Amino acid sequence: MNKRLEEKNLSLKKISNLIRKRILITSHSAKIPHLGSCLSCVDILVYLYWQQLRINPKYPSDENRDRFLLSKGHGAPALFQVLAERGFFHKEKLNDFGKEGSVFHEHPPIPGYIPGVEAATGSLGHGFPMALGMALGAKIKGLKYNCYALLSDGECNEGSIWEAAMLSSAKKLNNLIGIIDYNKWQATGRSKEIMSLEPLRSKWESFGAEVIEIDGHDFSEMRKAFDLCILQKDKPSMIIAHTIKGKGITFMEDDNNWHYRTPNTEELKLALKELNIEEEYLNQSK
Repeated sequence: MNKRLEEKNLSLKKISNLIRKRILITSHSAKIPHLGSCLSCVDILVYLYWQQLRINPKYPSDENRDRFLLSKGHGAPALFQVLAERGFFHKEKLNDFGKEGSVFHEHPPIPGYIPGVEAATGSLGHGFPMALGMALGAKIKGLKYNCYALLSDGECNEGSIWEAAMLSSAKKLNNLIGIIDYNKWQATGRSKEIMSLEPLRSKWESFGAEVIEIDGHDFSEMRKAFDLCILQKDKPSMIIAHTIKGKGITFMEDDNNWHYRTPNTEELKLALKELNIEEEYLNQSK
C-alpha cells in the first residue's frame, strides 16, 4: 500500500473511533440499545460517507446525489453520528437524542425531518427494496446516481429481500449496491442457528448479483470492493462484509448481550479508555 492510501486509511480510522465514542456516550446517556449492531457497521458507514458516496451535505436533496438507505434501521444511532460529523446538520442537535419530541431515536424517521435520511427503516426487509425502487427510478429517468443499502445478516431472513434480489437482477440494476453487515448475530442468537443463511454468497450469486466478500473493518478491502461494484455493467452488486458485533470495544466484541444492553458508567469509562479518549470525555463532562 502506498503512503497516500495509508494516510487516508489512518484518517478514516480516526473518524471511526470518534463515531464509536459518540455512539457509546449516546447509548449510555439516552439508554438506547443496539450498541453492538451500531459498532459493527461504523467502519462501513465511515468509508461510504467519506470516500464513496457522491453527496454534498449542503444540498441533501440534489436530484443527482447517490442514495444511501440504512436497511438495518436499528443502526440509526451510528448513522446519525456519521451524518452530523459529515456536516448534514449541527452536532449539537444530537444532544436531544432519545428525548421526548426528538427526531433522533432508535430508527430513522421519515424523510424531511433529518437531512441525509432517505427513508424510515425501522421494520427490517424494506430498505433494500426501497433502494431498488430508487435505482430503477434512476434508470427510467436517465439519471446517473447509484443506490446503496446496508443490510444486517438477520435481515436476510426476510422474504422481501429475496424478492428484491430477483427483481434487481431481472432489471439489470448495476446502479444498486448492497452491503451486508455480516456480524453473525441477530437479536436472539447466532444467525446460522436462527435461519439457514449459508451458503450466503452462493445464494446471492444464484439470484443474479455480483458478490464480493471482504473484511468489513478493512478500508483497503472496501476500496477494492466498491471499485469493482462501480464497474458492473448489467447486474446489481452485493458486498458481504464480515464484521464483529461490538467492534472496537474488547468486552463487547462478539457478545450478543450488547444487542439490547446499554453501558453503565463504569463500562462506559472502560470502553472510552480502550479508544484512548476517556480523559477527553471526562474533562468535557465536568
